[in-house]
Amino acid sequence: MKTIKVFILFFISALFVVPAAAQYSWDNLPTAKLPVFKKDTFDVKDYGAIADGTTLNTNSINNAIADCSKKGGGVVLIPEGLWLTGPLVLKSNVNLHIKSAAILQYTSDFNQYPLVIGTYEGRRSARNQSPLSGENLVNVAVTGKGIIDGNGDVWRMVGKDRLTEKQWTNKIASGGVVSADGKTWYPSVKTKKAHEEKLNGVFEKGNTLKDYESIKDYLRPNLVVFTNCKKVLLEGVTFQNSPAWNLHPFQCEDLTVKNVMVKNPEYAQNGDGIDIESCKNVLIEGCIFDVGDDGICIKSGKDEEGRKRGKPTENVVIRNSTVYKGHGGFVIGSEMSGGARNIFVYNCSFMGTDKGLRFKTARGRGGMVEKIYCKDIFMKNIVDEAIYFDMYYFTKPPKPGEKVEMPVVSEATPRFQNFEISNIVCDGAKKGIFIRGLPEMAVKNIRISNVVLNTDKGVEIIEAAGIQLSHLVLTNKSTEPVIYIENSTGIAIDGLEYSDVSALLFNIYGERSKGISITNTNTVKAKHVTRFENGADNRAITIIN
Repeated sequence: MKTIKVFILFFISALFVVPAAAQYSWDNLPTAKLPVFKKDTFDVKDYGAIADGTTLNTNSINNAIADCSKKGGGVVLIPEGLWLTGPLVLKSNVNLHIKSAAILQYTSDFNQYPLVIGTYEGRRSARNQSPLSGENLVNVAVTGKGIIDGNGDVWRMVGKDRLTEKQWTNKIASGGVVSADGKTWYPSVKTKKAHEEKLNGVFEKGNTLKDYESIKDYLRPNLVVFTNCKKVLLEGVTFQNSPAWNLHPFQCEDLTVKNVMVKNPEYAQNGDGIDIESCKNVLIEGCIFDVGDDGICIKSGKDEEGRKRGKPTENVVIRNSTVYKGHGGFVIGSEMSGGARNIFVYNCSFMGTDKGLRFKTARGRGGMVEKIYCKDIFMKNIVDEAIYFDMYYFTKPPKPGEKVEMPVVSEATPRFQNFEISNIVCDGAKKGIFIRGLPEMAVKNIRISNVVLNTDKGVEIIEAAGIQLSHLVLTNKSTEPVIYIENSTGIAIDGLEYSDVSALLFNIYGERSKGISITNTNTVKAKHVTRFENGADNRAITIIN
């Protein structure tokens, strides 16, 4: 009897054991579960939709979606043709399939997009309803070979300097208003008012949506927004010309984005490709991004609001994808207050982005970004930095040697740590590697190995700790320091190769710089090996050839 009681107690206790978190690695990548749909097909033509480019099909398509979901799900078919529509709302168990030669064109009539409460740039905000959205759904997809066009040009203000003379003339002829100095075009008076008075859609306590009506046109929607959905698939479709961000999965689980094309004009401010915010179990594979802002971006809320939500973006695989124009190829931040972890990026190429691997944050964000792994990344014609860490996003860093008051570390202090970056090639950039932490919180434990960087300048490391650079080839064109280190500790450089033009190899700056080791590096080629400034001295560095 006693044995039976012990067994029963053991069995009951086992039911309540919380499984340990998965330890992901390159040999054990995270996975995302795919949705499964019934084969039943609901053709939007059977609901009265007309593909003439002028008939507004909002009700017809939404009715087809609702009917499909109500009957257990299946495929809502958008056949070949030009289908004009307003906002569409997806439902559970529905695969919205856009056939090849089908264009789902969103209307330019702002009145078709009511104000709703959503999130934007990590904060609860009033926005115009997204062209395609879904909330609290299970088993949903947007698939096919067709095009979804958000008509973003009618929403976005634009500077004259971003357009050709003909484009500017056509923009003015399309309507809207121009700034007093003649340098900026606005879609409407409401947009002009909001921009010039620095108003925004952040939803303050006690407000109602009516309080934002006077700036409604300024509150541009993201093209596709899925909120708190499970088993989401985006496959094959071209998403283009979004009013703001293109794809915004928010608090979703089991998200797959496969073989999609995401396009925006280069001048499209906030025209990100995909912003994965507070999502879990994600795969992005075989995608192409050519946009006006960050290409593939990881987010998790902004400042206190994001920290209270406390939902990191985690368990993400990004592979076999290309980013053309954009502010960054693969990006984390700056709204990362809920954290990010277990993210694997490999076999990707960046062509002409402003930055390659871009990690950005600032004081006040908080959030832990860790266990980030990037390998086999190939870059061409990067405008600024190939690999970039910065904790002063949109804030002013101190000048070298400037005395600053050390802030207290708190939950609002951001953290970047435990990154592994390997097998990187970049042909063309202003700078190879840039790492800048905060005096109170260094960028920590970053390992970068097997890297070839053909850039104007080499490496700059400021307020960092535990940085390991190994098998690093720098064919920098500048005679400035190959590697600049400021107030950083535990910097290990092994197997550095550098160009013959280098006049100075290492510039060590600041009295807090120490524990720098150089191994397997031929220092003879440099005219000067080291220079010490602002309190740094030769005890900070050890060179062993």
